[in-house]
Amino acid sequence: MGTLSDLARRARTVIIGGARSVEDPDLFKKLSLVALLAWVGLGADGLTSSCYGPEEAFLALGSRIPLGVFVAAATALTIFIISASYSQIVEAFPGGGGGYVVASKLLTPGLGMLSGCALLVDYVLTISLSIASGADALFSTLPEAWQPYKLVVALAGVLLLLLMNMRGVRESVLPLTPIFLLFVLTHIVAVVYPIVVHIPDLGAHAARTSSEVSAGSAGIGTLAMVFLILRAYSMGAGTFTGIEAVSNAMPILREPKVITAKRTMRYMAGSLAFMAAGLMIGYILYDLRSQPGRTMNAVLFTRITDGWGPAGAVFVTVTLLSETVFLFAAAQTGFLSAPRVLSYMSADRWFPQQFSLLSERFVIKNGLALTGIAAIVTLLLTGGSVRFMVVLYSINVFITFTLSQLGMVRHWLRERGTNPAWARKLAVNGIGLVFTVFILVSMVVLKFGDGGWITLLVTGALMAVAGAIRRFYKRTQRQLTHLDSLVQVVEATRGENHRGLLRRRGPRYNPKARTAVVLVSGFNGMGLHTLFNVVRLFGKGVKNFFFIQAGIIDAETFKGKRELARLEAHVKGSLERYVDYVRSQGFYARGFPLIGTDVVDAITDLAREVFQEHPNSIFFGGRIVFREETVLTRMLYNYVTFAVQRRLHQLGIPFVIVPVPVSADLIPGARPTLARAESTYRPAVVEPTAEEGESSEN
Repeated sequence: MGTLSDLARRARTVIIGGARSVEDPDLFKKLSLVALLAWVGLGADGLTSSCYGPEEAFLALGSRIPLGVFVAAATALTIFIISASYSQIVEAFPGGGGGYVVASKLLTPGLGMLSGCALLVDYVLTISLSIASGADALFSTLPEAWQPYKLVVALAGVLLLLLMNMRGVRESVLPLTPIFLLFVLTHIVAVVYPIVVHIPDLGAHAARTSSEVSAGSAGIGTLAMVFLILRAYSMGAGTFTGIEAVSNAMPILREPKVITAKRTMRYMAGSLAFMAAGLMIGYILYDLRSQPGRTMNAVLFTRITDGWGPAGAVFVTVTLLSETVFLFAAAQTGFLSAPRVLSYMSADRWFPQQFSLLSERFVIKNGLALTGIAAIVTLLLTGGSVRFMVVLYSINVFITFTLSQLGMVRHWLRERGTNPAWARKLAVNGIGLVFTVFILVSMVVLKFGDGGWITLLVTGALMAVAGAIRRFYKRTQRQLTHLDSLVQVVEATRGENHRGLLRRRGPRYNPKARTAVVLVSGFNGMGLHTLFNVVRLFGKGVKNFFFIQAGIIDAETFKGKRELARLEAHVKGSLERYVDYVRSQGFYARGFPLIGTDVVDAITDLAREVFQEHPNSIFFGGRIVFREETVLTRMLYNYVTFAVQRRLHQLGIPFVIVPVPVSADLIPGARPTLARAESTYRPAVVEPTAEEGESSEN
């Protein structure tokens, strides 16, 4: 069994990489992204949306191709407006969180949850759509007989990116850089070349556009023509997605984070506006038409290279291959951003707290796994159809855009008396609000009947799950308030013991007496409940008390050295209070602080060392017990205690679980003390059931 475990660990190290040390002074520098790398990792989604966003807008114009000039201009303008508004968001919320945090703090927690759920669905669709588009671009260059293998290639692409992201942020972005540069260079040629060769004809094209406007006004009416342009503009709304990703990914950016974020967004906005508007202009200049089995970009590249000879074929192949690989890489935005949103929401108890945990490579492992699985399911359910996923796509991101702009408008109105630049900043977010509301309404109206309702249904279902989880956490927390009185009573008792004199003159360690090693999660009622039950169950035989507390480095705390130092200080402070109290009662006490990402591994390793030094010790851990077990109770609680128990039992180390009943009526008597705990402190004890051994706790 140990051999299999060792082999599995070695295989994981080879595939994912070895553990990183939190003691590494350059850890944050090694894991963070400079603006250029952030542009590659986070801007890929926006840039590659130029492979399908402009196409959708262009095709929506039908035969009135010259009107695409207005759509191209509106698209570029919208990109710069949204980018400018999000630059203000990263200034106001440098800690990250993007639309979820903005809506939660500036509007209401419920609207924040809506924004977060909308983003999660959108990022899953980002991955699925990017991968499927990449497969389409790849198979545009292959024989038609190979089409049945397209979905298999797409699924393999998701798995490959998932593994790359499990290795780390920089490790997943660095290999994309040469692909990114190749994509940018080839597409610059595809944008600039049509304009250069058509310079002599630009006057004729302008006249044609003017003629089309006149003919449209006379034929279908000015209002109908404006509606046609707005409809095409709305259908290309997928182009605007990805701009918000920087605000969600602030923790992975290089210091100073705000400056890096704003520089990244300038890169993203400039390149995306150039690419999206430029490609549509190319479609217009060549008067292109859709061809079955080929993307509009493939048609454009072929027309551009007519007459180039063999060099033209090479250029088309290289450009489409770079587009293919980069479309696969665009899914990186979803893998970078979705786990971050999940971690922010789990910190606020909308989702299980496991989604904020980091791996030994300091990536949000559970969030990555869930995101990858959801993308695979989406590809399977849609059959990898880009056309269908484009319909599902982009509605949700505009829900977040709209709520973010609304929150910022409200923020600047509140700041009008204190911030001298409030009017200018209000104008930026106000204009952004108008644009995003229009696009959101258009998206819902235009796409609802074609399948957009599915996106809204899935988002609504996710919101229902989040709401149920949050209500459960709150209800459990209210039921556990009966333990809080223990903290107040113990603090009062501790203060009465000669103001710490006994702590300084406490007894020495008695190697002949039994030692109780208590796992705690802070100086709280649950830990004290466990402590008093140890004395109640084992009487006066216990003379030594050790306390182990693990500070979990999760996505919330892993933002910088200051946050890690604060976490370490909190853990040491909590243990000090336990030690102080137990020594004041006349017993020996010692604390063992831990800081790490995998709390089970960290506690197991430390427990092995403690047991080797003190073989007369017994380990204890508290576990929340519910009168009725449900899916939520198993999913949201009791993981750590049982996982540690299994590990320690395998090592032959005794571990006792002390049940902490949620609805117990505690009767601590006048004042609980360790000396009187056996007779006066009698909490109700609920024995665990057999199947509870597989449940989970934070």
